[in-house]
Amino acid sequence: MAKHGGYMGGMPNMNNLMKQAQKMQAQMQQQAQELESKEFKGSAGGGAVNVTVSGKRELLNIEISKDAVDPDDVEMLQDMIMAAVNDALHQVDGESSRMMGGLNGLNGLL
Repeated sequence: MAKHGGYMGGMPNMNNLMKQAQKMQAQMQQQAQELESKEFKGSAGGGAVNVTVSGKRELLNIEISKDAVDPDDVEMLQDMIMAAVNDALHQVDGESSRMMGGLNGLNGLL
């Protein structure tokens, strides 16, 4: 009876695929931990508002210059805070994409 190359030859490839998937999972966990331990700083209003967020996307610190506080224009201060937070969060997203980009090579195998 003829051997079916796909069946006999397919098992070692499946083992390699499983090993690669496990390696990728371990790398993803390590990179997620690295990302969570980093801090990202965002600013707005020429540095009038500065924020720090963690890689977990948690707000850690807000610094507001006294010059940015105008009781007659609270909306501008609110806008600067939002802009600074969004700036920092975009940095987290960019770093996450950069870190995960190296793992995309396995996608063609899955």
